[in-house]
Amino acid sequence: MASSTVTSSQFPRPPRPNLAFRQLRGQRSPGEFAAAVRRAAREISERVSCDARYIGRVEAGEIRCPNYAYERVFLHMFPGRTLVDLGFAPRSSVRGRGARTSDEAPSAHLTSLPCAPHETARACDPYDTQDACDTHEYHDQNHEESDVQRRAFMTGGTASVAVASLGPFGLTFDSPAAATDAGRPVHRAGRPEAGALEEAVRKIRLLDDRHGADGLYRRAATPLRTAYALLDAGTMRQTTADRLYAGAGELAISVGWLAHDSGRFDDARSHYAEALATARMSGDPGLEAHAFCNTAFLARDAGRPREAVRAAQAAQRAAGPLGSPRLMSLLALREAGGWAGLADRTGCERALARAQALYERGPSESDPEWMSFYGEAELEGLEAQCRSTLGDWPRAARHARRAAHLQDPHFTRNIALYTAELADDLARGGRPDEAAAAGLRVLDLLDEVQSSRIQTMLSGTARVLLPHRRASGVSAFLDRHASLPRTA
Repeated sequence: MASSTVTSSQFPRPPRPNLAFRQLRGQRSPGEFAAAVRRAAREISERVSCDARYIGRVEAGEIRCPNYAYERVFLHMFPGRTLVDLGFAPRSSVRGRGARTSDEAPSAHLTSLPCAPHETARACDPYDTQDACDTHEYHDQNHEESDVQRRAFMTGGTASVAVASLGPFGLTFDSPAAATDAGRPVHRAGRPEAGALEEAVRKIRLLDDRHGADGLYRRAATPLRTAYALLDAGTMRQTTADRLYAGAGELAISVGWLAHDSGRFDDARSHYAEALATARMSGDPGLEAHAFCNTAFLARDAGRPREAVRAAQAAQRAAGPLGSPRLMSLLALREAGGWAGLADRTGCERALARAQALYERGPSESDPEWMSFYGEAELEGLEAQCRSTLGDWPRAARHARRAAHLQDPHFTRNIALYTAELADDLARGGRPDEAAAAGLRVLDLLDEVQSSRIQTMLSGTARVLLPHRRASGVSAFLDRHASLPRTA
């Protein structure tokens, strides 16, 4: 794939402030206006997680054109106006191949991740949560890159597209890491690099939601190296340094999760530890809570339940001052998973009850962006896992079924995960025909989803169902499962 043709002397031209949008905000603070945007989104059943920083970026002119979800919300808030009336550039001026001139080129250090060719309208929004696709001017990096994505889409299925679309974000020539390797001085990082890093985190999460981790992990390691090279290069402003530390830490967690979900537990542990160290160095309790949260989940999956409990409790201590009941709810579920692994039913039940009570307090301004996946479906799915670990198959199946039913269709990977959990619980609970039907639904999704976790779950279900081959549908599931290519 061709690298960017941008040289180190070509920096993006300064964005023009969006004065029209600032005027519409009036006397409201950015946070108050962001809350109004979220309310308007709910009125039309859109999913955005607008916050004060997003409003600031719009008003600063960093977002030339909002993604489709935000467009619908803004036009709902201000009926009769167009995007241009709201101070944005026409969408046609930031999406076409010929739209960008040389002085609009992205940063030489980092480039954003483009949408895969099949993603249109709301397709970029499940992890949106602010503006993963707002800066469409970054998306058509060059002709060859777009052709690679189209070929992958036509010949390799959606999973291949996911991998192809990770390509443009990484080590361009004259990036900090490349310069360091060559022994040359590097430019200090600034707001464009921080913004591109944040966009990369969102894009990786989006692709994982759609396609699972297996095809993404090794490609995502490149932007992570670039991120830490940016930290080594330094920056002039503390606010930019804070964004870089937070972005690098979140990216380390995202890459760690890709390793985790694809069965590379040692790699995942290393990435989570790296994120935790970054959080401690920068004094970021939110990042620390996130790193401990994922560490707890990994420890549970790796058969270290006591470590899972301790990591989840550490995460709750870090997250306490942040004021996010939903975050504390998720962390209580992480703790419940550890107690279940220890066969401590009382401890698990208490943590589950706490998680449910905290969840019912509803969302808040303090909810971190990375938690956009955590809704009622995930709450049900994680409880299903706890019930399954405790051997309560009927209750586990009920929660897993509800999780799959509630999950937003954009989160293809999670639908496959919850349905695989359902199949396993039904099989172990003595309902082989229903288990086979659920297993077949998962197999239908594996063209889009590549997750070693899900494949491992299906293999376990197949072993349980072997003695029931004569039951309705079981033979069809076993034969089709046996034909799957085995992952390395």
